[in-house]
Amino acid sequence: MPVINRIAEFTDEVIEWRHDLHRHPELDYDVHRTSGIVAEKLKQFGCDEVVTGIGRTGVVGLIKGRHASDRVIGLRADMDALPIHEASGKPHASTTPGKMHACGHDGHTAMLLGAAKYLTETRNFSGTVAVIFQPAEEGGGGGKAMIDDGMMTRFNIAEVYGMHNLPGMPVGQFGVRPGPIMAAADKFDIRIDGRGSHAAMPHMAVDPVMIGSQLVTSLQSIVARNVDPLESAVLSVTTFHAGDAFNVIPQSALLRGTVRSFNPDIRDLVEERMRQMISSFGAMHGASIAFEYRRGYPVTRNHARETEFATSVAREIAGEAKVDTQLAPMMGAEDFSYMLDERPGCFIFIGNGKTAGLHHPAYDFDDAVIPFGVSYWSRLVETRLPV
Repeated sequence: MPVINRIAEFTDEVIEWRHDLHRHPELDYDVHRTSGIVAEKLKQFGCDEVVTGIGRTGVVGLIKGRHASDRVIGLRADMDALPIHEASGKPHASTTPGKMHACGHDGHTAMLLGAAKYLTETRNFSGTVAVIFQPAEEGGGGGKAMIDDGMMTRFNIAEVYGMHNLPGMPVGQFGVRPGPIMAAADKFDIRIDGRGSHAAMPHMAVDPVMIGSQLVTSLQSIVARNVDPLESAVLSVTTFHAGDAFNVIPQSALLRGTVRSFNPDIRDLVEERMRQMISSFGAMHGASIAFEYRRGYPVTRNHARETEFATSVAREIAGEAKVDTQLAPMMGAEDFSYMLDERPGCFIFIGNGKTAGLHHPAYDFDDAVIPFGVSYWSRLVETRLPV
């Protein structure tokens, strides 16, 4: 089954919603305009219940099918943008300097709204669908906040499904895999306190720049020489701040970075080896080194049965040849992982064509994706909750 005819008829309307959201990006939990628009549209469509303030600024709309059933499935879209100056040059570009929808959450929100419009019109299913609009995906943990507010139990959600656009994959195609599909992402801070000195008298110093430089190189050996080559992990030092003058060895240095992994045991191993190495470096060089390791989003892990089902729906929309069922896992992280830890479900990717990459200033969501995404959501509900 290709794009649903009724959805094709109102796709231009969904595109207008998307362009409006793109012009007015909002960050983190501060998505008051966006969530207000979402809630108002859900009410206009005729949702049976619209609940705001879940996870601070999240919105949940409940749509009941034409036949009663206790079964509830959740469909989730993210609403927040990124602190990036847009350089797409599009007529609908951001009107807020320093903020833009560089990850396509405007498209995700618009597509789920389109599905809500269709499902409230047709109600060709049994049970209830919960359309979930989440804030703060970009590092703020909005998915966890909605769960902590009791979303899953309050609405009796039994399964949950998510979707994200993927630049480089042709429009009209889908990609998915069972098991881990996106990595866990952790952050770390390393503060090296040495002893400052004149640059002409290095013997008087405990040089945090030298210590930090050696530490950056040594940290790379953790993955290279401790992690099984058949496993995956990435340790990246992304920030190194030290000193302000060309002739002064500074007193301290600050390093920051991230660790990505798929296996919980590997996650533990990398953290422990980092602690051991950093402690040894401090003792070896006579410096005081403080280390803070913060666990971030867990692994996004698709459940086998729900992934098989989601794949079958994607094939209905796109055709079997246009669904990659062994999409390579990605080292990026996604807080839909929290929802998949609570309920079985699947996170699928939809092709966004030849656009700039995610989080790039020239990125833009391709409007041609919209009828495929809306049709996928709609058919998923009608198939999972048959009349």
